[in-house]
Amino acid sequence: MFKITSLNSFSVVLKIGIGLITSKILAIFVGPSGMALVGNLRNFLTSLENISTLGFQNGIVKYAAENDKNKGELQKIVSTVFISLATIAILLSAILFFRASFWNEKIFGNTTEYLIVFKVLALVLPTYGLSIFLIAVINGLGRFKKVIWINIIGNVIGLLTSIFLILQFKTVGALLAIVLAPALLFCITFYLVQKEIQFLQIIKFSLFDFKIIKNLSSYSLMVLVSSVFGPFVFMAIRNHIIQNLGIEQAGYWETMTRISTYYLLFISTILSVYFLPKLSKAQNNSETKSIFWQYYKFILPVFVLGLTILYFTRFFITELLFTKEFLPVTDLFFWQFLGDVFKVCALILGYQFFAKKMTSAFIIAELFSLSILYFASLYFVKLFNIEGVVIAYAFDNFVYLLVLAIYFRKYLF
Repeated sequence: MFKITSLNSFSVVLKIGIGLITSKILAIFVGPSGMALVGNLRNFLTSLENISTLGFQNGIVKYAAENDKNKGELQKIVSTVFISLATIAILLSAILFFRASFWNEKIFGNTTEYLIVFKVLALVLPTYGLSIFLIAVINGLGRFKKVIWINIIGNVIGLLTSIFLILQFKTVGALLAIVLAPALLFCITFYLVQKEIQFLQIIKFSLFDFKIIKNLSSYSLMVLVSSVFGPFVFMAIRNHIIQNLGIEQAGYWETMTRISTYYLLFISTILSVYFLPKLSKAQNNSETKSIFWQYYKFILPVFVLGLTILYFTRFFITELLFTKEFLPVTDLFFWQFLGDVFKVCALILGYQFFAKKMTSAFIIAELFSLSILYFASLYFVKLFNIEGVVIAYAFDNFVYLLVLAIYFRKYLF
């Protein structure tokens, strides 16, 4: 774990560094209002990516890990999933391309200035799902270092693309960079993975098996609930803020969310790369408990220490990352950080849903959490303006952690 965590830490530090540069450029060239538009597109792409993968990625990690030594079954899984994702990607691309005006209006309003973003997205969308699929397979096979190196290269590509397009086309360029970066990553992913596993030789239409799709469908339901409904809830909250407090206030919240996303990368990556395969292979409660407490003893304290340092340097961090125009964001740090601590405590428990395929329990918990977040946001924003949205976020994550701790008490205690 130490070796993987060290390399992962380097990857995350690099991504954070790249994020600092990108954020600074965004702050200078698009401002808080442009940041709000970037947030809406990111939420939309998160949903779209998970639909294009049918929510299979965590299931692919699990079944690849379980069939590492069974090449016949692994080949069947790879072929079935690849054919399914290629089919759904083509269908989604057609819907996006021919209904670009509709999606543009839903995400960005009445302006047609950003229509080109959806046309380009339609053309490159098939690479999204296939890239995630390839990474999930080698992740499940335990090629942790290769997964992390792909992420590192992808971050560098994203930075170069963002710098060029933002400097050339301002807000439109920022939106195009978000769309194009994953497509460029696919080229690198395919090259590196093909050297490890001969995918083109493995995939055969004759190996397509509906039973595999049925087994993965529970994972599909779990991911689609959180990764499709979740971003739409965030978009609804952001649009509510725009309508009631203004687009700049929505931009401040997006900025706080963006900062949070940087440091949460460390946790999310180490969970998916290291802890999910371990939880999937755990045979009993004792093994699961050991994995949980390994996380709480070694990962959580480092995270809390990092947040404490960030909080006391928040004014410097905000000016460094953005501009003085974004200083109102510093009022949001405390509740965002508190919410993130609760979230990080709950994340390892939430991954048990995926590891042991607890579909119904996960869906109920996730819909419960999203409902609390949405309605609490509307309520607290009315009372505390923009600070209310981060108060709602902290409240939601505290309740979610409490529910999961009770539900998984036999694994924890």
